[in-house]
Amino acid sequence: MTGEFPYDKPKVIFAVVPHTSWKDFFLGLYARSVLKVKIGFLAKDSLFKFPLGIILKEMGGVPVVRSKSTNFVQTVANMIKKSDHFWVSVAPEGTRKKVEKLRTGYYYMAKLGGIPIQFVKFDHAKKEINFGEVFYPGDDEERDLKYVEDYFRGTEGRIPELSF
Repeated sequence: MTGEFPYDKPKVIFAVVPHTSWKDFFLGLYARSVLKVKIGFLAKDSLFKFPLGIILKEMGGVPVVRSKSTNFVQTVANMIKKSDHFWVSVAPEGTRKKVEKLRTGYYYMAKLGGIPIQFVKFDHAKKEINFGEVFYPGDDEERDLKYVEDYFRGTEGRIPELSF
């Protein structure tokens, strides 16, 4: 692991890229155990069926319904504002398939919640988990989102051809 973990920040959204394999989940669990922290995670709701759902929720998982609009971003932003401590990881690609653009929910959760985004690269080419920049969303959303995409683009995932 490289970089600095933001122990001093009580509220952070961890944007983890790339997400090319189901095995990335276990890499995240490994990082949590080494760092001795509990970071929640957002995952598609279909993973939360019985009995796996009980285990995932116990581990800090939060199901995301992607098939319909549920105002989830605002719900999370409200949770952030009400919480004293809020650490959650998100895969901005939204899938393990190849994507050309990152989803933006994590960005708006952080912006509406008034908290930073910690960039995390699962860089398989370098065999490292990198805790990079702590990024605060600004007033120019288009510029911010381009900056984030440029930051992550080209990081090699477990399945290189699916990397962002």
